[in-house]
Amino acid sequence: MYRSCKIGYFCRMRRFMILILACLLSAAVMPVRADSDGERRYGYERDDDHDRVRRAVERGEILPLADILKRTAKDYPGQLIEAELEDEDGEMIYELVIISEDGRVYKLYYDAHNGALLKVKGRDKRE
Repeated sequence: MYRSCKIGYFCRMRRFMILILACLLSAAVMPVRADSDGERRYGYERDDDHDRVRRAVERGEILPLADILKRTAKDYPGQLIEAELEDEDGEMIYELVIISEDGRVYKLYYDAHNGALLKVKGRDKRE
């Protein structure tokens, strides 16, 4: 009697493990859903930020980052640490972080459409 109980237990465990494995395999082949902003990940077509920026530059809606960096190098020579393109209330703004040659850190804000310098925040790195 003990033997039949033991075999029944292993049969139930084997069925349970097969069920778990089947669930895991079916979950692995399910398509990846779109992210909230329309992106698709893990090998699917993606409409990410780089593509949107490239298309905006091609349409002439914003200036390329290279043009903004040329303007920055004239007034704030130094090393670029970070560059971001932000959408602030419908306005596209380039946000650059520069370390100047004398060690000051500047955060520069440029209008991406016309390249106008909007705001400068700065601090001394040595402080």
